[in-house]
Amino acid sequence: MIVVIPLRRPPEAARSWLLLVMFLPLPALLLYRMIGRARFPRWRHQRFLTSAPLRDHVAGAMPLPTSAPSQLSQLVQRLGGFPACAGNSLAFQTHYADIVAAMVEAIDGAVRSVHLQTYIFADDHTGTLFIDALGRAVARGVDVRVLVDALGSRPWSKRSMAKLRGAGVDARLTLPIGFLLRRLRRDLRNHRKLCLIDGCTGFIGSLNIVDRDFKGGIVNDELVARVDGPVVAALEATFLTDWHLESAQLLDHPIIPPASGALVLQPMPSSPDHPSLGYERLLVEAIHAAKDEVTIVTPYLIPDDALMVALKNAVDRGVSVHIIVSMVVDQYLVRLAQRSFYDELLHAGVHLFRYRDRLLHAKSVSVDGRIGLVGSSNADIRSFMLNAEISLLIHDPAATQALEQIHCGYRHASDILTLAEWRSRPRLMRPLENLARLLTPLL
Repeated sequence: MIVVIPLRRPPEAARSWLLLVMFLPLPALLLYRMIGRARFPRWRHQRFLTSAPLRDHVAGAMPLPTSAPSQLSQLVQRLGGFPACAGNSLAFQTHYADIVAAMVEAIDGAVRSVHLQTYIFADDHTGTLFIDALGRAVARGVDVRVLVDALGSRPWSKRSMAKLRGAGVDARLTLPIGFLLRRLRRDLRNHRKLCLIDGCTGFIGSLNIVDRDFKGGIVNDELVARVDGPVVAALEATFLTDWHLESAQLLDHPIIPPASGALVLQPMPSSPDHPSLGYERLLVEAIHAAKDEVTIVTPYLIPDDALMVALKNAVDRGVSVHIIVSMVVDQYLVRLAQRSFYDELLHAGVHLFRYRDRLLHAKSVSVDGRIGLVGSSNADIRSFMLNAEISLLIHDPAATQALEQIHCGYRHASDILTLAEWRSRPRLMRPLENLARLLTPLL
């Protein structure tokens, strides 16, 4: 295990695994067989390579900005495969019902294709709105394909998949779960959330296809960006790659749509299929490049060593670092582990805000009013190492400032946490938080 565990694994994760092996060797071996290897089978890796020409074709055809690419843009291209792309438009949407209505309206306006990918697809009221719209699209002769994560949608998948297929939709479960230990891994999930219309319009962000209050009275707040223009072709290529991985069908590469605006946008898919931990490296590099202000919005905050160092260094350089998390929680182990980092962050000078009343499920970042980031990725180990995610980098001050206005609204709806207040919490919670912290690299 000393030889095997450290391979392609951060030091903090390796330490936790080795500690577990030392004290509980047999349970550790079983657990490692189930969730310890952050990689896919060889056949899946081969399919990913087979679809590389599709992604390369799109990357080579995307219109480039007139200015020279920044170092951050070059890094994102190396990590995700797609360059910064000119000629796009973008609009943020934050109201749950309005996001659902906009996506359903876009599906109803589709004439060629609808490609929808989500972690959760329920058969509740919201899911039924989508199923009905997708069925109407099929009836018009539109090519409709849907990818749904098998674990994320497990409580609803039998019913929702039956309804989708009954409506004529070609729907597939991603990363199906098997009983045997040889299964596609339960902990490697496809967490992407995309709705792509005719290859020209895309919705990217945090919204799942499920009612806003689907978790026992917890109400979610979301953030989604609607994008139009050539960048949507790269989102299509990401979807078609995942479709190939699950169905073995390699479809034609998407056509680059015409320009619809002047924004420079850059998509970055990340997953264990890619050779590098893309989202973590992007986030850390963006923080290292910050000069004035960084805001990170995430429902789940489990930073690794590299991210902690970047945050502390930013504060010491005089950068104002704001992290907005949610006071309402839906995963208690994650909550305990997350809380174990608060003392270190507050002591370093990070401004920590806790969003009141609802679960802020949005995932976004803004840096210096010039760089923005929105997508499906959390600031945690799962998004860094285990999940397939999709992020959209915004190379535009005006669009980034619109995102910062949203962040300002989040801060106004939050309580700022001070170090003195945090250290006055009940002492009983501290050992529980520290124990949970030891487990987080194993997840």
